[in-house]
Amino acid sequence: MSDADDLTLREVLEVVERLYPPGTAQSWDRVGLVTGDTAVNADAPIVCCTAEILAGIALRRGEHSGIGQVVMDEFHLYADPERGWAWQVPLLTMPTTQFLLMSATLGDMTVIGDDLERRTGRETVSVTGVERPVPLSFEYALTPVHETIDELLNTARSPVYIVHFSQAEALERAQSLTSSRIVGAEGKQAIADAIGDFRFSTAFGRILSKLLRQGIGVHHAGMLPRYRRLVEQLAQDGHLRVICGTDTLGVGINVPIRTVLITALVKYDGTRMRRLSAREFHQVAGRAGRAGYDTMGTVVVQAPEYEIENAKRVAKAGDDPKKLARVHRVKPQEGTVSWSRATYDKLVAAEPEPLGSRMRMTHAMVLAVLAGALERGDDGVARLRDLIDSSHEPRRGQLRLAKRALEIGRTLLNAGILRREVIDGVVRYRLEGDLQTDFALDQPLSPFAVEVLEAFDPATPEYALDAVSVIEATLENPRPIVSQQEFMARGEAVAAMKAEGIEYDQRMALLEEISWPKPLEEPLQAMFETYRAGRPWASEFELAPKSVVRDMWERAMDFAQFVRHYGLVRSEGLVLRYLTDAYRALRRTIPQERRSEALADVIEWLGAIVRGVDSSLLDEWQAAGGETAAPGPPDRRGLRTLARNAMFRRVQLAALRRWSELGELDGGSEDRDGTFDAAAWREALEPYFDEHDDIGTGADARSAAYWTVREHGVT
Repeated sequence: MSDADDLTLREVLEVVERLYPPGTAQSWDRVGLVTGDTAVNADAPIVCCTAEILAGIALRRGEHSGIGQVVMDEFHLYADPERGWAWQVPLLTMPTTQFLLMSATLGDMTVIGDDLERRTGRETVSVTGVERPVPLSFEYALTPVHETIDELLNTARSPVYIVHFSQAEALERAQSLTSSRIVGAEGKQAIADAIGDFRFSTAFGRILSKLLRQGIGVHHAGMLPRYRRLVEQLAQDGHLRVICGTDTLGVGINVPIRTVLITALVKYDGTRMRRLSAREFHQVAGRAGRAGYDTMGTVVVQAPEYEIENAKRVAKAGDDPKKLARVHRVKPQEGTVSWSRATYDKLVAAEPEPLGSRMRMTHAMVLAVLAGALERGDDGVARLRDLIDSSHEPRRGQLRLAKRALEIGRTLLNAGILRREVIDGVVRYRLEGDLQTDFALDQPLSPFAVEVLEAFDPATPEYALDAVSVIEATLENPRPIVSQQEFMARGEAVAAMKAEGIEYDQRMALLEEISWPKPLEEPLQAMFETYRAGRPWASEFELAPKSVVRDMWERAMDFAQFVRHYGLVRSEGLVLRYLTDAYRALRRTIPQERRSEALADVIEWLGAIVRGVDSSLLDEWQAAGGETAAPGPPDRRGLRTLARNAMFRRVQLAALRRWSELGELDGGSEDRDGTFDAAAWREALEPYFDEHDDIGTGADARSAAYWTVREHGVT
């Protein structure tokens, strides 16, 4: 079982290789892969899956899951605030299953071990090792970071993973290293051969290609999965001397790293700046030195700039006591969270903190438990009560979970999602109405979305995009995307206000009122206030109106065009992750009876966008020798909608007479061999504009009624 949402196929391939070493026949039918988006050979006796997939099985089937053994790697994520529940649920609900819990930073496991013994009736064994197969040495660097990197490269301590705590810093560091000679001519040729015909199809991909060919990698969660996998593969094959990344290194990336250079001991955790915990520090540090590759691993922590400056001043004073006494030492900037050698010494010596329970109760969990109980004829309420009472939360926490479960149950009943009935004296709950088989409430405010959609008329022309806006309002704001939307909206507003002659001070005041697009903000907020008045649990959440999917649709943009338009090159992976979440929510949350034909088009279009951005998972599986299910018929609706939107994008640009952009789409870009460039577009449309003032781009212009397609050779 993996810790990562985007479980990589390489982990599955490693399982196959360990079970079937080179020289033996690889039995692909015995190993499968299941994630939230992909299932390959899911009925195999050995399945690699994410924690959330296993937790879903455990909630629905419990002791009837039929799973004999579970290997939970990276088990320290049990204490993760967002995902910890998924690591705890299987322990609570699968008493006949044998668990192997693994991590380099478990800490004291006495409480969890004793609890497992009580549940399973099996003795638990703690296997610990304080001696690493590859010992680590720790250093505190008082030199500027570029000098530290040069020293590591010149003393044969590469590959070096340089840890940053923001994606922007990681990329900036990588680009700053291009002025150094990281690899020689032979190394560059070997990298070029290893990359082969890999397609760097996005703007960031082209930046990454240049960096990789100089022996410099980049690795962070904002990258597309296929780019991260390429970096990992090149590193495994020994082609990269430096990788600049974030602390994603600490979640089980299996690449040979000789040295880990940590650039700071503080991070922003989404709420505040704070110092690293002992567990976080040792998780990252422990990636240095890999068995089979190295005899020694090195961990270097970069001193903060104020300490580096102080070291320079002390060195300049030499051994003269009088000069040393007069040295003016720089202090950390007031109001910032900094670190020092004392912080470093404390972290190196510290044991990982005890794992704390992070159990939660969500609508999806309640539905899974009740659905599983209904299938078996069990008492679903009793199942929920057992889950809560047996959780690792203290009693106060259990009472909080029970209260939340009760509120969620009432919400689902009031929304008409659940129906209560009594059969043979036992209370049963079943899904109400014509709900799709994969119906789910994955977001905290998904029940609100289901209820609110009842107020919209599917027969109206605007319904499809309004339904999209309702769903988007229940998703978390993807901060880099909405920030760029706001930035561009303000830029356009400033230009318009200047054209109108509005004075500077008034412009600045008006700009404060401009944000990213928030369709239906006022009516949705009003409905939400009414909704949460009778649902105390909902007060913990806020609606987040936004327009990402809707914006892409209205602009008729594909993934690459959207990323380029908003300058989101560094956040491609985040954009894909948001679109994936939105697609899941649209497909799984909106009941069938609330789907219009136009909304179905949008959903299928978005699915085609997501699948088309990164299909490398199945491609890699097939290339490695694994079999996948035979492909079904083409998704005509999704393909038709993609093609129709692509054509409408050209209508929009033609209406604006943006010849160069049209040329880039159809012949003028470096990636295309076509000849219908900007000049050809201008020449083709000149006769039209001689007779007409403009081209209409209203709702009718993108209607399927004005779109025809001929299919050839498609079955």
